[in-house]
Amino acid sequence: MPTIFTHAVVPLAIAVAAGSGRISPKLAIAGAAFAVLPDADVAAFKFGIEYADTWGHRGATHSFVFAALCAGALALVWKEARNLWAFAFLTIAMASHGLLDTLTDGGLGAALYWPFDNSRIFAPETPIRVSPIGRGFLSMRGLETLVSEFKWIWAPSIAVSLCFWAVRRKNAGAARPGG
Repeated sequence: MPTIFTHAVVPLAIAVAAGSGRISPKLAIAGAAFAVLPDADVAAFKFGIEYADTWGHRGATHSFVFAALCAGALALVWKEARNLWAFAFLTIAMASHGLLDTLTDGGLGAALYWPFDNSRIFAPETPIRVSPIGRGFLSMRGLETLVSEFKWIWAPSIAVSLCFWAVRRKNAGAARPGG
C-alpha cells in the first residue's frame, strides 16, 4: 500500500484541478479522508479476520462499490455532499485508494470489483514500492517507498493539478474586461 500521505494526494490534486467552485476546501478535505479510510480495514486483524478474507485488508473496503456506498452515506448526512460533483468526487477519492494499491509491488491485490468478484488484482505494472508498516516506515525501505511515491504519484498529481489550475486562471483573466 502507498503511505496514508500519498493516498490523500490524489483527491487533493483533483480538487485543485477542478477548482474551489466545484470542490470546496471542506469537500477536498473530506475527499482526502475518504482516500485514507479504506485502510481502516487493518483493524480486522484484531478480530481474527484474515488478510485474504472479503473483509480483510485490501478486500471489500477497497472496491468501487464500497466507495460509492460511502459517498452516498455521507450525502445522506452532509448537505455539501448532495450534488453530482460532490458524489463523483468522493467516490473517485475513495476508489483511488484501491487503484493505487494495485500499483504496489507487494501484499495481495485489491478487490476492486467486490461484491461481484472477490478476486484481488494488481495493475499490469507495479512501480510503487509497498509501504512498510509501523516502525519499519522509518527505514531505508520507508525512504525507498517515499521516493517511488513521489515519482509515480506526487509529481504527476501536482503537475496535472497545476496545469488545470493555470488554464482556469488564464481563462478567468481572459474573461475579465481588458484581460
